[in-house]
Amino acid sequence: MADALSKAAADILAANSEDVARARERGVSGAMLDRLALSEARIGGMAEGLRQVAALPDPVGQVLDGWRRPNGLAISRVRVPLGVVGIIYEARPNVTSDAAALCLKAGNACLLRGGSEALQSNVAIVSALAGAAERAGLPRECVQLVASADRADAAEMMRLNGLIDVLIPRGGAGLIRSVVENATVPVIETGTGNCHTYVDASADLDMALEIVVNAKCSRPSVCNAMETLLVHEVIADEFLPMAAERLAEAGVELRGCERTRALVPTARPASDEDWDTEYLDLILAVRVVDDLDEALGHIERHGTRHSEAIVTADYTAAERFCAEVDAAAVYVNASTRFTDGFEFGFGAEVGISNQKLHARGPMGLSELTTYKYVVRGSGQVR
Repeated sequence: MADALSKAAADILAANSEDVARARERGVSGAMLDRLALSEARIGGMAEGLRQVAALPDPVGQVLDGWRRPNGLAISRVRVPLGVVGIIYEARPNVTSDAAALCLKAGNACLLRGGSEALQSNVAIVSALAGAAERAGLPRECVQLVASADRADAAEMMRLNGLIDVLIPRGGAGLIRSVVENATVPVIETGTGNCHTYVDASADLDMALEIVVNAKCSRPSVCNAMETLLVHEVIADEFLPMAAERLAEAGVELRGCERTRALVPTARPASDEDWDTEYLDLILAVRVVDDLDEALGHIERHGTRHSEAIVTADYTAAERFCAEVDAAAVYVNASTRFTDGFEFGFGAEVGISNQKLHARGPMGLSELTTYKYVVRGSGQVR
């Protein structure tokens, strides 16, 4: 599949250019265009992700644990596929290859329904992947695309009980809410990323600066990008002006609390809505806090349980942050941008779950399996 993707790069790029042109005509935002656009480098990254997944151990059949009962029964818990996995997602065509690879490696078939913005790109990608699967001896239909922009088809997909075993939405808050509220098929909910970085009083400010700039600017259109910066009041007068300078150089618009604006006059006033907004753009909300308690309270009220970071040299503060922050991924002295299946060593991901049932965080191979109990006896009856 990786080789087929690389060989089909020209066709995929041609299809993608049509999608991007139509999106521009409709006035799609720059952040969404960034998610939609492919390049030779991005297709190369997609192929590399496929190769990494191919090299990972097969999770199916893995014995998770086992024990023997006093009556002689040998009980083991074994990984098995989920079955048919439906995935509804928005404008990122790289999700198509990641999802197909992970589903197949975990023994599942997949039914993909990408956003209308990426329809031609997804048709070209799935054609390459399904053809490769067929040449490898699998049914071509193990990777299928709902090649339609009609929302009614997505709604019907949400109700295919008995045909789809689990449904995974991946995209913005509106899409996820629609699937959760309307699906009758079981759903694994992936979430939006209103991610925070808290710079503590003891932080190495040079380290903090690099982490903040990376978390906001390396790719602002993705869910693991930082959306709110919290800064301890003790170091705010030194840290915020130099952070504002670096962020301004990168084109970031700051929206700050009153204490932030006193130190950074160029920052716009932050509204209550700003603290809850996943911008997916070069916009950053900034708040000066009294202490770790206030930072933890802010994250609890406004976070989306995705990825949260603390920059600190205080071991006790770090451990308390890790223990008290309720999120799928918690970072100490590192950027939230690492919440990613590729970065975690999963090869790729099918999404990042911020719910607590079955799967949490980047969803790799093991999260696309369930388990069954295998019980071996020698004639036992109850």
